[in-house]
Amino acid sequence: MAKKKDAQPKKVLEREYNIPLRKEWLKVPKYKRSKKAAKAVKEFLAKHMKVEERDIRKVKVGKYLNEFIWKHGIKNPPHHVKVNAEKDDKGLVKAELVGAPKEEPKEEKGKKKKEEKKPEAKAKEEKKKETPKPKKKETPEKKETSKKEQPKEKTAKKEEKPSK
Repeated sequence: MAKKKDAQPKKVLEREYNIPLRKEWLKVPKYKRSKKAAKAVKEFLAKHMKVEERDIRKVKVGKYLNEFIWKHGIKNPPHHVKVNAEKDDKGLVKAELVGAPKEEPKEEKGKKKKEEKKPEAKAKEEKKKETPKPKKKETPEKKETSKKEQPKEKTAKKEEKPSK
């Protein structure tokens, strides 16, 4: 029989770092700075979290950290970044911005999501199906007048007034 996979790998090491990026991104042209900053974060974490062979493919950058690095575009990344880094028993390092909300790992798709629907949600769906949508009221069409016709009307009004 097949072995069951662990839902979550065990945390071996958890640390908080303030990563200096300026020295790294100043070495490249302006149009590559944020790319270099993101790579510098991975290299820093591979070194300090003692990843085997300093393989940056084993370092995963979180969504909020990536957005923080790219916030001001490719030409102006931040000078420093505060990061929470976690290393699991498989040697994979996950980094996320300090203060970012923690995301729970996604569960398997399929039966669980269908069963989790609340009875309140089901009732709302049924009401939507039962109640007919109100019809839109038709508005009378307005006659469109061109700009040339408008001055003529004004002059016609002036002519209608009796002169003294």
